[in-house]
Amino acid sequence: MAAEDQPDPDAPAGGADVSAKLFGEWEIGEIEYADPSTERYITVSPVAHTAGRHASKQFKKSEISIVERFINRLMQTEENTGKKQQVLNYVSDAFDIVHERTEENPIQILVTAVENAAPREETVRLKYGGISVPKAVDVAPQRRVDQALKFLAEGVYNDSFKTTTDVEEAIANQLVGASNYDVGTYAVSQKEEKERVAAAAR
Repeated sequence: MAAEDQPDPDAPAGGADVSAKLFGEWEIGEIEYADPSTERYITVSPVAHTAGRHASKQFKKSEISIVERFINRLMQTEENTGKKQQVLNYVSDAFDIVHERTEENPIQILVTAVENAAPREETVRLKYGGISVPKAVDVAPQRRVDQALKFLAEGVYNDSFKTTTDVEEAIANQLVGASNYDVGTYAVSQKEEKERVAAAAR
């Protein structure tokens, strides 16, 4: 292969051809975004094992596929650390369950779930003369996506670890619940709690 024909190792995963399909099954070209503030930070592309190439560059993670970012989040537990292929299979099976329940593209369900679970306000601690006072602040769009992925992954872990619920079912439950803005879903309840505390600190 000529040098000019070789792929650029630093090319973002988001630059993939939209005609390709995720897991060889799900279309990625017709995803709708309801939240314009987070749209540029939710990249939809076929999962590529980026091997942490984005880690050394600030804000580069937003160019990684939102599905891969979700998979990476699910691996951030003591039991699943480094088991990417296993978690990839879990998510693939969960997408099949989501499609059976909703008859919609599961990638669209994931994007909507992330948008619904992304908190708009949170609190910071400010010190005035040695007294710590909570203050409400707006959340940056990239942090909103990060927080949403964190809440979704924590919800899956809580539902599946040491319970009779399969991981695939737990993932599907969290995604479908969050996409429907069900406050009984862990991710949405965490978002509501953060915004409630921030509203009290205005």
